[in-house]
Amino acid sequence: MIRALKTGRPSGVRQENDAQVRATVEIMLADIEARGQNAVRQYSTHLDNWSPASFRLSEAEINACINALPAQTLDDIRYAQTQIRRFAQIQRLSMRDVEVETIPGVVLGHKNIPVNSVGCYVPGGKYPMVASAHMSVLTAKVAGVKRVIAATPPFQGKPEPATIAAMALAGADEIYVLGGVQAIAMMALGTEEVAAVDMIVGPGNAYVAEAKRQLFGRVGIDLLAGPTETLVICDDTCDAELVAVDLLGQAEHGPTSPAICITTSKTIAEALPAAIETVLARLDTAPIARQAWQDYGEIILCDTEEEMLTEAERICSEHVQVMTRDPDWFLDRMTNYGALFLGHRTNVAYGDKVIGTNHTLPTRGAGRYTGGLWVGKFIKTHTYQRVLTDAASVEVGEYCSRLCEIEHFSGHREQADIRVRRLKQA
Repeated sequence: MIRALKTGRPSGVRQENDAQVRATVEIMLADIEARGQNAVRQYSTHLDNWSPASFRLSEAEINACINALPAQTLDDIRYAQTQIRRFAQIQRLSMRDVEVETIPGVVLGHKNIPVNSVGCYVPGGKYPMVASAHMSVLTAKVAGVKRVIAATPPFQGKPEPATIAAMALAGADEIYVLGGVQAIAMMALGTEEVAAVDMIVGPGNAYVAEAKRQLFGRVGIDLLAGPTETLVICDDTCDAELVAVDLLGQAEHGPTSPAICITTSKTIAEALPAAIETVLARLDTAPIARQAWQDYGEIILCDTEEEMLTEAERICSEHVQVMTRDPDWFLDRMTNYGALFLGHRTNVAYGDKVIGTNHTLPTRGAGRYTGGLWVGKFIKTHTYQRVLTDAASVEVGEYCSRLCEIEHFSGHREQADIRVRRLKQA
């Protein structure tokens, strides 16, 4: 039997909040499209108290940020980027161009072509999200994107040196200190100062996610990565403190970040609320993490692994951490999630920061139909065809003609028939 021992806020409250966000973003995008850079500056001044002479950093300003960092910090950034680059390169190698002669004289193929220009949003209003620079900029560069621009909000009234360094070391061609909807709109729509890009990627708050949703179609997007979600699946091989740490380690992202525990251990389920309080006492981010847990935290007690699997598939969380006797049991059966973290030795923070997989992942159930950001998101697969012989064109053309007649497309049919007539006479 599945028992909900703690539940989050009802979905109706979330839908009301979503409606408010949609309306605000719609107004902002229309204004920025109409007034360009002036509107971008106005929103930046109003929302972030940030209006520098230029939002784009010069090479000297970028180097100043890099030089301001301790050697250890730069080494750590390079280490993380080495892991992320290595895995992205392996993923890129898995994507192959193909060409095959499907019947005598007919050649079909596809080419994997990088997007020409990408805008990477790196959130950072509350925390300097250095890792997001690796995940977007670096991955786009490994994919072969020619122009990669990056934007991040000011942090405490100035460019955040570690984030800027990460962008630069990852290979960003242009770096802008600008946040929120105004940054997304500037990159996607273009202004008199910034050329528009073909695709926008990167996580962000609800407003950033909504801006990407509304702009999708005019530009490509990676996915709608909203507030962070985490799910811990555990049994009695785990303990309440470890579960609490792993839940709160993601809840600290923001006050609307769901953190859910599914367990077959009654001991963990009953001990978890007190463990949450114990762990909160040692976190600097306790106020945010506490609110997220109070409003969006859940504890679900199950009798069997099968019940835990059913609940996990229903929830379809962005991050799913599995700490059970046999984590591979879930790896073999789960289909709805952003990324899996298998076993007691790993955790979501490893994936978020350094281990090599990408941390931009689907939220709000999007894992049912898409995976997360990876090198393939920056690649367009385009097909082509070639007919080598008259006989092959006649063979395909005769079938095509009859199929077009079924659909009453006379123009399509004539495309086939003219070739059949001419090539049969040849």
